[in-house]
Amino acid sequence: MTTCEDHEYVGTEKEKSPTHKHSPSDGLSLKKKTSRIKKVLSSDNVDPAKLKEFAISRGGLLNDEIRKQAWPKLLNVNVNDIPKKPDAEVLKGHRDYNQVVLDVNRTLKRFPPAESGYHDICVTFLLVVGEDLAFALVDTLSLNHLRDFMDSNMDRTKHMLNYLYPIIGKSNPDLREFLECSEVGTVFCLSWLITWYGHVLNDLRHIVRLYDFFIACHPLMPIYLAAAIVLYREEEILSNECEMCVLHGLLSKIPDNLPFEQLISKAGDLFLQYPPPDLANEAVLTFRKKSEAIAKYQQAKVKRDQQLKRNSLISSFYIQDGSNIFYKVTVWTLTAVVSAAVITLLNSARQWY
Repeated sequence: MTTCEDHEYVGTEKEKSPTHKHSPSDGLSLKKKTSRIKKVLSSDNVDPAKLKEFAISRGGLLNDEIRKQAWPKLLNVNVNDIPKKPDAEVLKGHRDYNQVVLDVNRTLKRFPPAESGYHDICVTFLLVVGEDLAFALVDTLSLNHLRDFMDSNMDRTKHMLNYLYPIIGKSNPDLREFLECSEVGTVFCLSWLITWYGHVLNDLRHIVRLYDFFIACHPLMPIYLAAAIVLYREEEILSNECEMCVLHGLLSKIPDNLPFEQLISKAGDLFLQYPPPDLANEAVLTFRKKSEAIAKYQQAKVKRDQQLKRNSLISSFYIQDGSNIFYKVTVWTLTAVVSAAVITLLNSARQWY
């Protein structure tokens, strides 16, 4: 009797394409790969490079039992020295406590799908490794892979999004031109990045597989995966109208049946072909252009607001009486003229007496 662990990874036809670069772990049966990972984890000096290879290669770290051991090693977290979590009273006293509780409850109701942002990532770790270890892993990630998402503003997150079009353009200039002409921008993939795709994927297996990949790779790898997804959907994109609303609606939703192993491989290839330093100047230039455009828009808005105030002041001189409009200024002028005439008349009358 055979089980799924006795079968080799075969993938879809697209995953077996000539462009897919196989690592030494590809083609291993699940059983053999599991055995090799456990052997590495059981050694006195765990080789992080070997663990990264397993996490990136097809199938990733395979199951949550292995992830509980491998994720701490990949993040250099000592499981024997995990800081004691804060007392319940301290947690409840935090300003964001109630919001976190609401988000977690929403997430658990439909989990697999999650709410948004940092809480999605936290809940995924909670489900995979448990409370104490999740706290330590997320704490470390918050200072490294997730650092750009932790600021009080979105500037560094927006800068990360600015890598998307340069990556797509290097691989497919026509697709980039089409997207730019539509003015769809990059907001459609914002939730992909800040939740590590936990907000847009419905299958927890796909989410944790991506977490294997992201933990083992450069912090910008989520944007390379975003580029891989957009490139994969080229035919679907180009068959639609070159219009912002249409493409935003299409791209903001990730189909559940995408070949994620192929996309992970493609993202890795894109990273090697077009590493971040090679794209940094273009990304900075894009960021500056957007910042200048925003600044101009804000200046124009200030001018419009000032003009509206002036118009409002002028309109305050008008009164509405049925269908006739009278100028308050005219009323005031007539009043002033009549008053002056009365005063003059009174002064003249005094002179007669």
